[in-house]
Amino acid sequence: MSRRPRLAAFAAATAALIALSGCAASTSESDTEAPAASDAFPVTIEHAFGETVIESEPQRVLTLGWGSGDAVLALGVVPVGMEAQNYGGDENGVLPWAVDALTEMGAETPLIFPATADAPAYEQIAEAAPDLILATYSGITEEQYDLLSEIAPVVAYPELPWSTPWRDVISITGTALGQSAAADEVLANIDALVAEKAAENPEFEGKTVAATFDVGGTFYVYKPADPRVEFLLDLGLENAPAVDALSNGDSTFFYTLSYEKLDELDSDLLIAYAETEEVGDTFAAQPYAQSIPAVANGGLVAVNGASLVASVSPPTALSLPWGIDSFVDAIAGALN
Repeated sequence: MSRRPRLAAFAAATAALIALSGCAASTSESDTEAPAASDAFPVTIEHAFGETVIESEPQRVLTLGWGSGDAVLALGVVPVGMEAQNYGGDENGVLPWAVDALTEMGAETPLIFPATADAPAYEQIAEAAPDLILATYSGITEEQYDLLSEIAPVVAYPELPWSTPWRDVISITGTALGQSAAADEVLANIDALVAEKAAENPEFEGKTVAATFDVGGTFYVYKPADPRVEFLLDLGLENAPAVDALSNGDSTFFYTLSYEKLDELDSDLLIAYAETEEVGDTFAAQPYAQSIPAVANGGLVAVNGASLVASVSPPTALSLPWGIDSFVDAIAGALN
């Protein structure tokens, strides 16, 4: 199934449940007895900076970071603003699966405000006049959270920055929008798809894997807690003991490893994310890459192209259906 029809199928699979939760585009007399999303409020969501009370059903949702915007769209809601996705997005910072979702919904592209390493775009966020800001998978600091909270209620990440499990991003978004049942249905559809792919590829079971990214002279190895790795484990793979043995750095989601020690990164498979095929080929040809056991043994999984990398880094409510076929095919190709 092509990416766009698959996305449409996912939308169709959840449409009935979303309608029951009160988020259909229109309401007829026969719909009025169905429970409305507004019945779920107020809700209280705990997160790293305390708790946020959402008094009533949000009407103007704005999203920061990764995944929240996709989760909102998957639940049939168009945000008033989304942070630009500079990696994998189009010239406006909109990712291809989000473009597809907006097209399917017949909606215009919302305000796209810039993403910077320093701070959120407070002025543009305020101009969007949101009544809820979702930053469930982001890196906002407590100071930034406080400033954003002066604009609208903010739901931050549960514990650590850039480490929220991708499923939790969807479920938290569902709770915040009063659509927990619809979010559960989105997750059920995704879990069924992942289980289908795992069943189609029994050779994945028990194979060890290290997920990596080589850029700017630094070699990154993603931690077991990173949602990228979580997705790999869902497919039946196992995190390599060599990754578990690493302990350097204070990042919540990656280790770094010197090129001189890459021969110690022992695994059956090495996932190597690269922005372009040329970059991926350049990495694979380097002597330090050839010293990695999985690369030397034919177990290199080249995940090339910014959009494909983004679709599984980590996956989201919309990106996983979009990219899973290409990703799984790359893994299967390395094993076969």
